[in-house]
Amino acid sequence: GFADGPTRRRGTTPQFLTTSIGQTKHTLIISTPYFVPDYSLVSALCATSYRGVDVTIIFPKHNDSFIVAATSRSYYWELLEAGVKIYEYKPGLLHAKTLTIDGEISLIGSTNLDLRSFHLNYENNIVFSDNKLTADIIERQYQYIADSDEVTLEEVNDWPLPYRIWNNVVATMGPIL
Repeated sequence: GFADGPTRRRGTTPQFLTTSIGQTKHTLIISTPYFVPDYSLVSALCATSYRGVDVTIIFPKHNDSFIVAATSRSYYWELLEAGVKIYEYKPGLLHAKTLTIDGEISLIGSTNLDLRSFHLNYENNIVFSDNKLTADIIERQYQYIADSDEVTLEEVNDWPLPYRIWNNVVATMGPIL
């Protein structure tokens, strides 16, 4: 496991995540309630998908912060264009923070994929290299997907211009969210 926070070495979590994502060979599945990433994380997700890895991210359909929801959605086009699959969980605020890699490695913890978790909050995470535990987490991730709507590139391209502008304007506040 590892911990991160404002009194620890800066960048531990995003560096771990981007390195792990970059090492994925086949399948990467992430669930997170808050997605206000730094550019290196978005780049790592897109690059991983472009090189043929099956990348899936599960977000809540209805977030408890409309600002965070708009910011998250501002990244949808770039992610979808790269081939990342995006699902929005319908039953409520999906608060699970999970990451599975190639059916072999999993991460669970308190870290959201946002700048606040990366730089301001104290967070704890556990990394497992256990195929059985990872399979159990993947099974749960697929349950989340079954209760989700898939977001497509076509759908995002059809979003009304004011909605797209709103998401992008709000995203400029990402560093302070």
